[in-house]
Amino acid sequence: MVPVFVDTSIWYAAAADGDTHSPVARSLLADNAGALVTSDLVLAELWNLVNARVDHHTANRLVSSITAGVARVECVTDEDLEAAAGALAAFPDQAVSLTDRTSWALMERLGISDALALDADFRIYRYGPQSRRAFSVRP
Repeated sequence: MVPVFVDTSIWYAAAADGDTHSPVARSLLADNAGALVTSDLVLAELWNLVNARVDHHTANRLVSSITAGVARVECVTDEDLEAAAGALAAFPDQAVSLTDRTSWALMERLGISDALALDADFRIYRYGPQSRRAFSVRP
């Protein structure tokens, strides 16, 4: 199965009852089971989001369920952080989070071109020779 990167927005929508994106997020995760990849920084961002909106018990359970085999968790490297700084310089007019920028770097490093994300940031990023490649982003 081709690996697909999962952004914080999808994890949160899938877990949040009543979120308008819950059905599509849950469907995408189910359809791509066995191929899901995320990062340690995505999990940290997700934990902080759920802790702020719900509580730390829920945040702990959610992150634990993901790390228990729902997705492969990749750690961001020093090289990914350097690439993220380069992405910031390449898109100075965009307020893109460090988590998203390191996610792009990690995806490039691992050769992952498919992403599940609800925010527009994954759609604007370009990479490769002359920055002509784009990730395939769903939904």
